[in-house]
Amino acid sequence: MEEAINYFTIFGGLDIRVNTTLPIEDQIQDIILDDYKHLRNIIGDIATQDPLLQSILSGAAMGDSRTNSSFRRANVSFDNGMDCVEELCDLGAITINRSLHHLTNQKSDSEIAKKLTFTTPFLRFWFAFVSPIFKGVRDGEYTEFYKNFENKKLEFTNLIFEQLCHEFIKCSFDEDSIDQIGRYWDNEVEIDLVAKTYSGKIIVGSCRYTNSKIKKTELTKIKDDCEHIELKPDIIVLFSKKGFTNEVKSLKGDGFKLYTVKSLKALIS
Repeated sequence: MEEAINYFTIFGGLDIRVNTTLPIEDQIQDIILDDYKHLRNIIGDIATQDPLLQSILSGAAMGDSRTNSSFRRANVSFDNGMDCVEELCDLGAITINRSLHHLTNQKSDSEIAKKLTFTTPFLRFWFAFVSPIFKGVRDGEYTEFYKNFENKKLEFTNLIFEQLCHEFIKCSFDEDSIDQIGRYWDNEVEIDLVAKTYSGKIIVGSCRYTNSKIKKTELTKIKDDCEHIELKPDIIVLFSKKGFTNEVKSLKGDGFKLYTVKSLKALIS
């Protein structure tokens, strides 16, 4: 599953076959970098070749995807940026996600409570790693690409992992199904997963795609964050790439659930 997530983060939404027995960097070069000009034309039809719109897409792909920070990266005002976002939504390149403030007692700030989500993982990969350095890729110079990708790939993959965790939660609560699911964020608190079931139960969670086991401090942090925004969870879930310490495992129960990458196999079935 870890390998599947790594490949999906890059090639998801691209109508091609990949050979997972080969190093992922080789597949990136063969399928994407060496075929840059062809893919650029395809993406231009989907996500436009307007430099301003492309700069907003790159800002969203490389940053935290909040509208205000994406617009700062693109050096555009919030109002003009939202006009561009509306056009990109119409083109089908991105969608807008809103913080689930309504499940808490906190007021929403319109400039920070929206995030831009790419409609496919591949589009996000392209605008994070290829489009910003297109001249070098176009000319067959890939050194800068590989340097950036190596430095940021774990952090970059975490968002796709998080989105898959959301899908897993939707599928996992059969008896009391999920009514709403998303994220919460403001200037001080960010919670990866916030959901509400049809019976009114609140689920919160953390999703960590890192190379270390999750410690109890992660549970303490999410409890503190919930208290800060006056959100009372009925169930806390933690997702981890590399598992959990024995201390965390010992706390598992009906109100505290643990999942790993292997748990996401349920999405395939």
